[in-house]
Amino acid sequence: MSKFLNKFSMFELVVISLTAALGIAIKPIIVPLVHIITGPLYIPGGAAAGGFYMLWLVLGLGLTKKIGTGSLIGITQALLVIITGAYGNHGAISIITYTVPGILIDIGAKLLGNKFITPAGFFILGLLANISGTMLSNMVFFRLPLIPLLLSLSAASLSGGLGGLIAYNIVKTIRKQGDIYDK
Repeated sequence: MSKFLNKFSMFELVVISLTAALGIAIKPIIVPLVHIITGPLYIPGGAAAGGFYMLWLVLGLGLTKKIGTGSLIGITQALLVIITGAYGNHGAISIITYTVPGILIDIGAKLLGNKFITPAGFFILGLLANISGTMLSNMVFFRLPLIPLLLSLSAASLSGGLGGLIAYNIVKTIRKQGDIYDK
């Protein structure tokens, strides 16, 4: 693990921890608001709201540009919710439900190569993260029938992709301010 962490600078590790914490902090604010709309449709609120807290995983990867960032953010988030008892804590299963989206972001970025630093790449990464999180939550907790599951996955796709685009615009804005990594 030490060898893996050594490929990240101290600044990048701070970015990873901050994006992980912000992803956890925003969840209890966004999900109840979205649930007002999704609840009557039997779509879990996290599916539609997920793009807003999955964007932090994609944002972290976009800022560091290093494969492994998504996994580290996911693991950090899982540990944060378990240790603090934060919103979205499902006990030890949180390790899986929070880490898998980060792993899929890393795999997606690896497969996309340098093309992941594009609007389409960020859209795909956000989509992957939110679909995986929604699917895992469904398998473990909700076990929705087929039609509500398809609605849920559709909402997760759109929300995750839009979250990825928001992350892309944040990264682009930060990059316009000057390359903070070369200083």
